[in-house]
Amino acid sequence: MQVLQSIYNVLWGAPMLILLVLTHLFLTFRTKFIQASTFKAIKLSVTPDKEASGDVSSFAALATALAATIGTGNIVGVATAIAAGGPGAVFWCWLTGLFGMATKYGEGLLAVKYRVKTADGMMLGGPMYALENGLKQKWLGIAFAVFAGVACFGIGNMTQGNSISTMVQSNFHVSPFITGIVLTVGTGCVILGGVKSIAKVCEKLVPLMAGLYILGCVIICIINGAYLGAAFKLIITSAFTEQAIAGGIMGGGLMVALRSGVSRGLFTNESGLGSAPIADAAAQTRNPVRQALVSMSGVFWDTIVVCLMTGLVLVSTIIKEPEAAINPATNTLYTGGDLTTHAFSAIPVIGPIVLTIGLITFAWSTILGWSYYGEKCWEYLLGKKALMPFRVCWTIVVFIGCVTALDLVWLIADILNGLMAWPNCIALLGLSGVIVSETKKYLWDNNLDGFSDDEIKVIDNK
Repeated sequence: MQVLQSIYNVLWGAPMLILLVLTHLFLTFRTKFIQASTFKAIKLSVTPDKEASGDVSSFAALATALAATIGTGNIVGVATAIAAGGPGAVFWCWLTGLFGMATKYGEGLLAVKYRVKTADGMMLGGPMYALENGLKQKWLGIAFAVFAGVACFGIGNMTQGNSISTMVQSNFHVSPFITGIVLTVGTGCVILGGVKSIAKVCEKLVPLMAGLYILGCVIICIINGAYLGAAFKLIITSAFTEQAIAGGIMGGGLMVALRSGVSRGLFTNESGLGSAPIADAAAQTRNPVRQALVSMSGVFWDTIVVCLMTGLVLVSTIIKEPEAAINPATNTLYTGGDLTTHAFSAIPVIGPIVLTIGLITFAWSTILGWSYYGEKCWEYLLGKKALMPFRVCWTIVVFIGCVTALDLVWLIADILNGLMAWPNCIALLGLSGVIVSETKKYLWDNNLDGFSDDEIKVIDNK
């Protein structure tokens, strides 16, 4: 554990944060602030494009990516960032998401640009194909697929199952063994049907779970209405100066707020890690830019909306009830779930229930979304024959996660998750010229309805 913790500290230290932040900024300027097209992106995400080739609709691909992205990090993670770095961490998390939209745009564009088709008509894509077919660096594609193919079992499976079983046991006094059986059966029924089955569930589950959670946040913001102005002010001012929070406790200072907020933003929306483009490649889209815009809108919902709402709820609650937010044993802010649970208790009776159900559905949707990422990585490495063994193995591992302590798994998964970012960012930076030329061809020249003339390579993935 000590050795792995040291590796984690180095990997997720300054070099990683600098790599991802600079990639965000570089692509923002290269794409002439693509974030300005956010509302156009949202409109495209709900506009079916049945004439285009692909396995699932653009919205279904977006929902699958959001299912894997929107998770406990949006709720508990924001609270942890505030406890560590003060309210200013919310500002840096939000700003990281804003610039991260450009990176997510680039990832989605390359995924569609370099996707391939199997002999039976299924679309495959993601950073491994962009690295192989775009940069002509297959070894980097293999490295990404290995990192993601192993990391998915931790970050996208066992840890999520453990979170669900722990919450169910704590709130409803149900044995983790029973939760594990139910979750395993439910997961198996969905993922055995492949991407179409996963997307079908996700495009119904994601809007429902996100809508329910946001509604809860809105209600709390109304209840805390008198403190919202102060919350906004504190979030902005403490992002640049040390400010007193609850009971006179000082925030972590500028550098701690910056690091906590940026790292939480990067973890939450996964821009730069290269996971979401795997789902983007399956989308029905007539050109790469359309799906890239749709993919970009996912960061808007994930970080700009959900994380900001969570931050406002937590900070306004801290201002309203400073003593209740302090852990008397340590004289510091409560962290993670405790702080969030306290905030949601403002809604009588149903508040904690809404939060618990939200956390459970967020975690389960992450299991579904990451199962698709994982199987496509193993399909890239071993061919079509890897699909069914992976799905069976994935389903079994869900149960193991529900009934096992996972400190070591969390650590290994986070390390591999970080390693994914390096080859993916190499692809983004190395192919930034392609991103710009495609953007000019379809967006800047007002040709979003145009069909791509790129030939989709057919592969034999037996």
